[in-house]
Amino acid sequence: MTQIDNRLILLVEDSAADVRVTKRAFQKAGMDNPVEHVDDGRRAINYLHLCKRPGGTERPALILLDLNLPGMDGREVLRSIKSADDFRAIPVVVLSTSDDERDVRECYRLGANSYIKKPLDLPGFVDAMQTLNEFWFDTAIVPN
Repeated sequence: MTQIDNRLILLVEDSAADVRVTKRAFQKAGMDNPVEHVDDGRRAINYLHLCKRPGGTERPALILLDLNLPGMDGREVLRSIKSADDFRAIPVVVLSTSDDERDVRECYRLGANSYIKKPLDLPGFVDAMQTLNEFWFDTAIVPN
């Protein structure tokens, strides 16, 4: 049974090409969750703060976060999310081209719920998104 049917995914990604590939992979993986996209860290934090306002934006069920963002980078975004009482329970999955052990350790230290290295080809990306879908939307139970 799906725990988070059609709940919003916040995609924090500055590369338009990576946004297209991610959305395509979602589609091929059978994910029909709505996706809200922001292209930098400050916009991600602003989006989350708008969730707290009446009539504001929809609270995401999951955040997919790139590390290398302009201005406020992904590490700063992660630190901000996980230090805020209102947002720390939202699962944050880091989706990065980096598999550097220092990046992985730092993200988990800051509270990342998962870290996925972006596959370089569409079939690999689809497989990764299918795995993400099965875990976060079928297996895990997360708070609303």
